[in-house]
Amino acid sequence: MKEKVTQAQIDAWKAKYPQGIFKLSFEDGKELYLRKPDRKTMSYAMTKLQTDPLGYSETILKNCTIGGDTEVINDDSYFFSASTQLEQMMEMKVAELKKL
Repeated sequence: MKEKVTQAQIDAWKAKYPQGIFKLSFEDGKELYLRKPDRKTMSYAMTKLQTDPLGYSETILKNCTIGGDTEVINDDSYFFSASTQLEQMMEMKVAELKKL
């Protein structure tokens, strides 16, 4: 279902999800808004990775969607495209481990 997203809504999401929100845009104008996955979501999604790789993407999309054209989650042509973009939400800090 298409949900009209306003700048006020985006600002409210930014306040609610300070770790980050993202807009996934498709060539036909559909848009999906997502929050950055938290540790709990990633933990659950990672359990799917070996046995159901698409389940990993589906878990992240379903748990992190906050608005927009939510029907894209259930349409395979959009779902496969969205799945290829998810890693961009996983910003991590650079760390280095040294043996002492």
